[in-house]
Amino acid sequence: TRAAYPLGFLDPAAGGSGAHPSRILFLSADAFGVLPPVARLTRDQALYWFLSGYTAKLAGTELGVTSPQATFSACFAEPFLPLSPVRYATLFGARLDRHQPSVWLVNTGWAGGPYGVGERMPIQVTRAAIAAILDGSLDDAAMDRDPVFGFAVPRTIPGVSESLVHPRQTWPDASAYDAAATRLARDLEANFASFQDTAPVAIRTAGPRADSR
Repeated sequence: TRAAYPLGFLDPAAGGSGAHPSRILFLSADAFGVLPPVARLTRDQALYWFLSGYTAKLAGTELGVTSPQATFSACFAEPFLPLSPVRYATLFGARLDRHQPSVWLVNTGWAGGPYGVGERMPIQVTRAAIAAILDGSLDDAAMDRDPVFGFAVPRTIPGVSESLVHPRQTWPDASAYDAAATRLARDLEANFASFQDTAPVAIRTAGPRADSR
């Protein structure tokens, strides 16, 4: 059983003392090795990925899971949402508009191939990517638009080997990467179909394009 009540109901409650965030990070454990270590999202892309809540299940983590499976949890917390996910996305979007933080997608999953073939994203790489986000190193960095997912991928990340920055270059077979990226894009599109009648067009069209390669 869960309940919610106003913070003011607590006598010793104090008002917020922190500033609004200037940078927001979405973490995704991509077991398919498709996502880059870090990507910058536009406002509408941020809402798309927020509503998607993408991560992956791994073999052995749940009964019956024998290979990586894409899984989605709207707003990264779907089981705990009493209202429609779009309601929370609307609130999130209003705050993005008001405070203008940058939004980043960070892959803590695999690189160089899917689970069982590639390697887990080194923690040192994730730390370096997050440090670069937080200290502003990536704010004005040169970036390339990913042809499938549409987000912006930094050409370089301080402290990270250039060979790891673009995931397609880490795979021994580029065509295998393209196929995996297309599959993930289709999974994202299929999942987002549930928001076809409720999410604004700008958000619905901010996702990947499975047929772009």
